[in-house]
Amino acid sequence: MSNAHSHTGKCFCGAVEIGVTGDPIAMGYCHCDSCREWSAGPVNAFSLWPPEAVEVTKGADHVRGFQRSPTSLRKWCEVCGGHLLTEHPLWGVTDVYAAIIPSLDFQPAFHVNYETTVLHIKDGLPKQKDMPAEMGGSGVLLPD
Repeated sequence: MSNAHSHTGKCFCGAVEIGVTGDPIAMGYCHCDSCREWSAGPVNAFSLWPPEAVEVTKGADHVRGFQRSPTSLRKWCEVCGGHLLTEHPLWGVTDVYAAIIPSLDFQPAFHVNYETTVLHIKDGLPKQKDMPAEMGGSGVLLPD
């Protein structure tokens, strides 16, 4: 994973490495309760990739997962507890958390689930009430 369209990310301790190839489908911020509870933070910076563009390149035996809903299978490193990614099988994408890919030029395009935000961000980006219509949401935009 060495060209401009390939990046390597890792968990907190480095026992697990993730490779992504190509360009992300989308980048942005999620404000849903589930992401906030999982990340223990007020917002999650996401990068969505086609599942075939994401590969565990080191430490696959340390990856564990938890699925609370049909939309999200969250994965982390069993050694350090570092969060790695979330598979979204219903939407056909994998979210590799932007924070674990230091070489990715994170260019967020929008916010999702902004109706439930606990951290208002006035950045001029579109604020989806829930999800875009093409992902099963209302497609309704909220004011910045």
